[in-house]
Amino acid sequence: MANEGVAAERAVKAPPPETESIVWREDKGRFQTPDGEAFLQYRLLDGRGAPAAAVMDLVHTYVPRSKRGQGLAARLCDAAFAHARARGMRVLPTCSYISDTYLPRNPALKELVDKDQEPHPKPSSM
Repeated sequence: MANEGVAAERAVKAPPPETESIVWREDKGRFQTPDGEAFLQYRLLDGRGAPAAAVMDLVHTYVPRSKRGQGLAARLCDAAFAHARARGMRVLPTCSYISDTYLPRNPALKELVDKDQEPHPKPSSM
């Protein structure tokens, strides 16, 4: 029983990830945590790869080691996909986290993926 109290105490001390909201920084082309430490960088393209607003190229997702394991990367992606949907935009998942992890876990969002453009080639490890 004493262990239950310790576990409950730890749960109370750790703030839930939902308390940290995601902020859209249009001026920086990213979605981020309020402190700016975790972010999803994007750029806007037209349907043919030129800058405009028809396609949101999700370029890079970053979460510092100190904030990992809280679901921040997924929440950053949730915000970006909701933003794209609300504005009638398509998404280009250049970021490997989004294409390899986030989209397989959220298959309903694949309807927003732009099928006319190929993601930029990923760097080779060789």
